[in-house]
Amino acid sequence: MESKSSGSPATFIDNLVVPGDVVVDLSSMTNQTIKLGSGLRQDCDAISVMKAGKLRFSKPNKYWVETSQKRYVPCAEDSVLGIVVDSKSDNFLIDIKGPALAFLPVLAFEGGTRRNIPKFEAGTLLYVRVVKANPGMNPELSCTDASGKAAEFGALKDGYMFECSTGLSRMLLSSPTCPVLEALGKKLSFEIAVGLNGRVWVNANSPSIVIIVANAIMNSETLSGVQQKIMAEKLLQKIQND
Repeated sequence: MESKSSGSPATFIDNLVVPGDVVVDLSSMTNQTIKLGSGLRQDCDAISVMKAGKLRFSKPNKYWVETSQKRYVPCAEDSVLGIVVDSKSDNFLIDIKGPALAFLPVLAFEGGTRRNIPKFEAGTLLYVRVVKANPGMNPELSCTDASGKAAEFGALKDGYMFECSTGLSRMLLSSPTCPVLEALGKKLSFEIAVGLNGRVWVNANSPSIVIIVANAIMNSETLSGVQQKIMAEKLLQKIQND
């Protein structure tokens, strides 16, 4: 049985929702265009929930349902970490932890032409953007942002990649900066790339720093903000004492 929305999506944001909940009534939001992420669908003027989780919102106008799961469901405009599986004449086949392999066209790079096609060996880790994610079709990827610039996308060299839940990935990408990354960033120098598909890449000058950051992130999922800071500080004290 569907539960009706009051017309204001603000009442649902950051709260638990279940399949059937109508979280946005478009008839009360005239002259507004919204973007739907995973877990939501549109039926006439009603935006309803398809899977249980927390309704999230990011400015200016995107809504999605955040769930903590191992399996990733591709969604257009997601930034993900992919692993090259194979190379074809026109594209690379990429594992993004989804139900099917994704493909990255050889020209989907800044200034991409047939003369400067990149070469990636199997196992190469890439930071990519999901361009298309239609049901029943292999997702399409790109190594550029919406304006065609490389931005932060491309191959990730060295470092350490580990897998986590999609919920933890979204927490790491939240704004303002999540407590565990804020605490670590004040004392340590490191690079990090987070994919919404539940993969995280960390790189630093010292292997011990990489281990500290990775362990702190993996231990943070079930902790509150205050607990995350305390846990991170204890790990930082340990590396200082060693």
